[in-house]
Amino acid sequence: MLADLGPELADAAAHPGSNFTALDWGVVLGYFVLTTILGAKFAGKPATIRDFFLGGRKLPWYAVAGSIVATEISAVTFVSVPFVVFKPGGDFTYLQLGLIGSFLARVLVGYVLIPAYYRREIYSPYDYMGNCLGTGVRGMTSALFALGGVLAQSARVYVTAFVLDLILGPAVFDPLEQATGIDGLAWSIWTIGLIAVLWTLMGGITTVIWTDVILFGVFLIGALAAVVVIAASLDGGLGEMIAAGREAGKFRFFDWDPDPTRAYTVWTAAIATTWGNVGVFGTEQLMAQRMFCCRSAREARAAVISSTAGQVVTFLVMVVGAGLYAFYRAHPLSGAALASYQEKGDCIFPIFIINEIPPGLTGLIIAGIFAAAISSLDSILAALSQTVMSAVVLPLRRRLGPASSREEKQDVLLGRVFVVFWGAVLCLAAQLAHEVAAFYPSILDLALAMAGYTGGGLLAGFLLSFLRLPINGYGYLWSAPLSVLLVFATVWHQEWTAPLCWAGGALLLCAWLAAGLRRGRQVERFAAKTALLVIGILLVLLVNRHGQFARVNEAGQEVLLNIAFPWYAPIGCTVAFVFGWLLADRAPRKESD
Repeated sequence: MLADLGPELADAAAHPGSNFTALDWGVVLGYFVLTTILGAKFAGKPATIRDFFLGGRKLPWYAVAGSIVATEISAVTFVSVPFVVFKPGGDFTYLQLGLIGSFLARVLVGYVLIPAYYRREIYSPYDYMGNCLGTGVRGMTSALFALGGVLAQSARVYVTAFVLDLILGPAVFDPLEQATGIDGLAWSIWTIGLIAVLWTLMGGITTVIWTDVILFGVFLIGALAAVVVIAASLDGGLGEMIAAGREAGKFRFFDWDPDPTRAYTVWTAAIATTWGNVGVFGTEQLMAQRMFCCRSAREARAAVISSTAGQVVTFLVMVVGAGLYAFYRAHPLSGAALASYQEKGDCIFPIFIINEIPPGLTGLIIAGIFAAAISSLDSILAALSQTVMSAVVLPLRRRLGPASSREEKQDVLLGRVFVVFWGAVLCLAAQLAHEVAAFYPSILDLALAMAGYTGGGLLAGFLLSFLRLPINGYGYLWSAPLSVLLVFATVWHQEWTAPLCWAGGALLLCAWLAAGLRRGRQVERFAAKTALLVIGILLVLLVNRHGQFARVNEAGQEVLLNIAFPWYAPIGCTVAFVFGWLLADRAPRKESD
């Protein structure tokens, strides 16, 4: 991977002044040893599945809040957000999504979703939905989360592996590649995966949360260190950095443009991001798992809302982006470094680390980037494992009667097996993310967009459960995959995507007809609902063919643009909710709450 950036940049990485020194190795290794020891100490030894996946519901709210921040602020934020500010026309408008949309979403989750969840002991939001709408809905929402989690987190693992291979490749991964023939990027990905699996296996969610708290501190220190180094490298110091950023409009925050193809506007923040993030924090197990670990609904609400403070880290890495603009305005990119930036803009911060950060601080920043990836990966591993246990293993266990202490230990062991399995799946998906990344302007957009494929469908499942509608979950079993298919049709408009949309629609319709025949449903009602499903499938095909917006660029040429990624979740939620309601059977609610 490093060789792809050109010989001059490779030489710069290997130069003694910018090489990964023994001091840097000491900082990184010291961090991971300390974090591992502390995580194991705090975790103890989980004796039951409740301990492994809920931390015994006794974790303090401030630790849960720190864990939410560390999970949300991933390596993608640390590496790609500086590029969002640094690039031509880049500014602070991305911060609108967090300070407006994300904050409003946390408040809604804290006061609406959390009280509903805490009325009974459950392991995931999908238990709640299954209790209300049936076991089929629990399975469908679990599958949606698994798909969305793998898509989103694979991008986060990929960007960290890219950075580690770029910086550590000459000393670590290149020799391994020469000895085995396996690409250095793959070695980097699987190294991250191995450490994340080991951390998760140590003590389940308790280890994950306490190590995340430590990671939060590393994020702050790493970002502050980068800002200090940049300011010290400029003749005018911090004043020159601020002046250069102000002159270029880098500190612009509000964007009132109503264009739906623009991702970072007030409207996407207030409407689309709020809507989508209610799903992220309230119905995606990656985040929701943490609030289930609190002692009460009140503490869970405090954890979720107070985690908004994590936007401080986002702000700091955006300041890094403004600082990089000022630095490279005074010291322009050239040669292989310029070519590398033009090929992949997201590597601007790693380029700076390679060439400008002094030994010691390089290790600290790399520890922060590495830590961010581990935080995201061990979190999703715990969440995916718990989801499978909740959807498959625990319901089976309850049908067989009360579990003995031996069977509870077997459940913990099985949960650990699922952690290893999902670790392998995510590492494989991260290798595929390298191919998909070429279709997005930044890795940040890639990672955020991937979650939108299923996030809307999950939120629709909660709404159908929460609103006490006199229906069962049968319609949702069909509307959820329809919503994923429609989001796919909204995003992709290449020639190869049309056959996939046709095939997906045909498969969904055939499955619907087969299920209807097996159930022996009333002909008139079944025909009417079949017509509704056909309308939904036709909508997918129409959006795939005509779902782009024509715009005139700066050169006066007409270009076709897609709707911005924050709108993916609202689109999916609307489709999954409306069709889930219309295709459902009327039925009394299964719960009084």
